[in-house]
Amino acid sequence: MEFSDALRRRRMVRNYRPRPVDPDTLERVAAAALRAPSAGNTQGLAVVVVTEPEQRRRIAVSAGEEDYVAAGFDPWISRAPAHIVLCVSEEAYHRRYRMDDKVGVDGEIEWPVPYWWVDAGAGLMAILLAAVDAGLAAGFLGSHALGDLRLLLGIPAEHTPIGVVTLGHPAPDRRSSSLDLGRRPRDQVLHWGRWGGEPPPLPPETPTAGGCNEIAAPDT
Repeated sequence: MEFSDALRRRRMVRNYRPRPVDPDTLERVAAAALRAPSAGNTQGLAVVVVTEPEQRRRIAVSAGEEDYVAAGFDPWISRAPAHIVLCVSEEAYHRRYRMDDKVGVDGEIEWPVPYWWVDAGAGLMAILLAAVDAGLAAGFLGSHALGDLRLLLGIPAEHTPIGVVTLGHPAPDRRSSSLDLGRRPRDQVLHWGRWGGEPPPLPPETPTAGGCNEIAAPDT
């Protein structure tokens, strides 16, 4: 699949068919997170893959799925045949940036932007796009809506679970009301040169000797 197609087709899916996910495909999708950019090559991400039905049910209970279903939605957490729990270790980044090749004269950097959250977001997007590429659908529920995943899944104290990616074969689902917001106008979110800058003008076309515009041949 072309990258542009995967990006266009990606959306959060909150209902799944009962068909299980092929184990090799599941491993490939989960491992995509570990190919995401990693500040300082810290490799502070880790994933927990959950397929056992009772464990998935426990995660759904911790997410308050019963109330979600009572509001008219599908039981998407428990119904998803696979969960991928993405975790990140902040301490791993502190250890890495105290090493000789990273530490400055004043010690560890002050972290104006916490790189561990940046890398976690990149890992999440890698999983979501890998799911589309594999012909699957995925959704995401952040840790704010979940109980103690660390305790439930035996995640070490150093690692923070950022949420659960649900994975499976898509089924019709209820449209999220958040989509009613639509897309923000491109000129409000895409700036050129500086905030509020306009895109540069297109270069003038250069006629060829025959009066036709020359088209460059693709690289071979």
